[in-house]
Amino acid sequence: MPKKRSGGGLSPTQQAAKFLGVSVLAGAVLAGIALPAFGALGLAAKGSVESFDELPANLKTPPLSQRTTILDAEGGQIATVYSRDRTVVDLKNISPYMQKAIVAIEDSRFYEHGAVDLKGMLRALNKNVQSSGVSQGASTLTQQYVKNVFVEEAGDDPTKVAQATQQTIGRKIKELKYAIQVEEELGKKKILENYLNITFFGEQAYGVEAASQRYFSTHAKDLTLPQAALLAGIVQSPTVYDPVKDDVTATNRRNVVLKRMAEVGDITEAEAAKAQESPLGLKVKQPKNGCITAVKGASFFCKYVERVFLSDPVFGKTKEVRAKLWNQGGLTIRTTLEPQSQKSVQDSLKDHVYKSDKVAAAATLVEPGTGKILGMGQSKPYGYGKNETEYNYSVNASMGGSNYGFPTGSTFKPFVAAAALEEGRPANQSYPAPYEMPYPDTVQTCSSKPWTNQGNDKLENESESEKGPYQLKKAMELSVNTYFVQMLADIGMCPVVKMTDKLGVVQGNGDKVPEVPSSMTLGSTGLSPLTMATAYAAFASRGMYCTPIAIESITQTVGGTKKSLEVPKSTCSRAMSEKTADTINTLLSGVTDSGTGKQAGLSGRANAGKTGTTDSRKNAWFVGYTPNLAGAVWVGSATQKVEMTNITIGGVYHSQVYGGDTPGPIWRDAMTGALEGREAPPFNLVHIPNPPDKDRGDENDDGDNGDNNGDTGDNGDGFLTGLLTNGTTNGGNSTGGNSTGGNDGGTFFQGQSNGNGNGGRG
Repeated sequence: MPKKRSGGGLSPTQQAAKFLGVSVLAGAVLAGIALPAFGALGLAAKGSVESFDELPANLKTPPLSQRTTILDAEGGQIATVYSRDRTVVDLKNISPYMQKAIVAIEDSRFYEHGAVDLKGMLRALNKNVQSSGVSQGASTLTQQYVKNVFVEEAGDDPTKVAQATQQTIGRKIKELKYAIQVEEELGKKKILENYLNITFFGEQAYGVEAASQRYFSTHAKDLTLPQAALLAGIVQSPTVYDPVKDDVTATNRRNVVLKRMAEVGDITEAEAAKAQESPLGLKVKQPKNGCITAVKGASFFCKYVERVFLSDPVFGKTKEVRAKLWNQGGLTIRTTLEPQSQKSVQDSLKDHVYKSDKVAAAATLVEPGTGKILGMGQSKPYGYGKNETEYNYSVNASMGGSNYGFPTGSTFKPFVAAAALEEGRPANQSYPAPYEMPYPDTVQTCSSKPWTNQGNDKLENESESEKGPYQLKKAMELSVNTYFVQMLADIGMCPVVKMTDKLGVVQGNGDKVPEVPSSMTLGSTGLSPLTMATAYAAFASRGMYCTPIAIESITQTVGGTKKSLEVPKSTCSRAMSEKTADTINTLLSGVTDSGTGKQAGLSGRANAGKTGTTDSRKNAWFVGYTPNLAGAVWVGSATQKVEMTNITIGGVYHSQVYGGDTPGPIWRDAMTGALEGREAPPFNLVHIPNPPDKDRGDENDDGDNGDNNGDTGDNGDGFLTGLLTNGTTNGGNSTGGNSTGGNDGGTFFQGQSNGNGNGGRG
């Protein structure tokens, strides 16, 4: 039995036998005959095939994976993403030095032999036997190209990659047959071009163009002799000859290539000597891969685009098909991101909230009538370090956002008002709206089973001065909790459910908003800023709701040919009548003019919006719009563990945070910059009769109800003062809603509020 070398390797005799077997195999292939069983030479090893002729006739060459470029709406580059950094170029755009260098060092007889170089095999065999090792290979450039095709087809699947590179006779047989086919079909120049585009040069660079950019910050067509020799030398072992990590070894390898080029007559001895004396001259360009490298603070938007691509059936019926297309790359994706709007969003966030603050802020801008996302950003940058996050606070969980979204507080109230108006309630609808009251005993739902106030929960307004009766306009301006709960009891929850369905309002986890009064009026359920911005954009567009979109067009380059891909389109539908939308616009204009949102109001153009603050001031919102732009801003703790009282945000101290004084100014500045230089169209306002007598309430109070943690209510006035129920209703104990929170740190799990006592503030 032959002895093995230490370490389990083959003995020189075994190596010679194996190599001779491959040589004989090559001869058989070239003779065009079926292979016999080469048992005596060890060729019947696992992985071999029975017959050369049984192999498929054609080599499947997958499109080379390339980088994908993501652009903004004006064509500016946001980021490049890739599974393999590669830019395919024609042979005419590759330096002649590079072409000669790779041939000289990898296959100097490339233009003389066919698919298999028997002379080279015998030479390599002789040298390997003499050195008692494998010091020289014998694969032609064509064979190496075929092997790289197998590797490319395997993608990032480690099992398939191992199969594509395993040292078995079976793989060699396939490689040889396909090499013959490639030689016949492509010719030498095309094989060389394909090889230089497919091969790996280290440092994440696939293909000579990417390698030229990585090591020398130049194009492949401009490579000098020393540069070309260096790159050609790397191919044999990108790790060993990596010039970034070991310049001495890389220099020695480069000089070997230069010497070989002189030996085969590609350059003179003098040229080789001169080039060998030159420094490496590296000008390394660091890889910029992925959305983390996005400019203009657009990393989160970039990831959103990627999520859209990987989840939308328009790009493939299955997630596997979509992922394959994304990884193949070669895409130029023009998005809806508008540079001026994006800059304004980021500037405003930076001015008002520091990344080191205990809380974060997120803002999203959407174009009414089209659904285009024009800006998206947040105060904590994209990343994995301190004060960074990979979670996009602006979107739902399925798109990389929080598990549930964030409770919206009183920004939910316009949906209730829109539902009531659609049900025929007048724009000056009046309710008693006391400072404090129990939740109604029952409220009708969309099912036959009504909601019941089993815990005798109650709610109150932000200030004791807020006592009704109120009409809708003033109640909206002051964000009066009891008013909107009474309105909900009047119309029932089903009209609100229908309205939110039409406006695309779902929780951050994708579920529908639960049919409980606190969710249906006071915003105790978590939603995302993108959801809120697109819903409010329907008010701006006079009742037309358009689903959000982020992609304008996609062009794919495959084999030098460009083609356009279908992209998702916004779907627009009527969510409410124009009259209802115009009425909501009139109501919410009062919020920014003289209500809780005065600090958010824009100057010189029509604007409207609503404030929102939630239990224990863990979340603060402002959602607003002009006729041509809508936006939502959230400020709070991602884990819902920070109460925004006695807190400094963006260098400004707050004894209590309100929707109007923190997210409001962020929205104002973001919108102001985004709209600069653009038209200022008016709303179609409606006349709402003034109340017959004075309403009470301090317009400077920003507020709705917060937590009612177990306070014991006294016997109170009858609900709606006898309008909807007779007699009195006992207050009972008020229980705040349950909140399941998450852990700080690596696992992002935003708490969700579900209880009846959880309220929203203005």
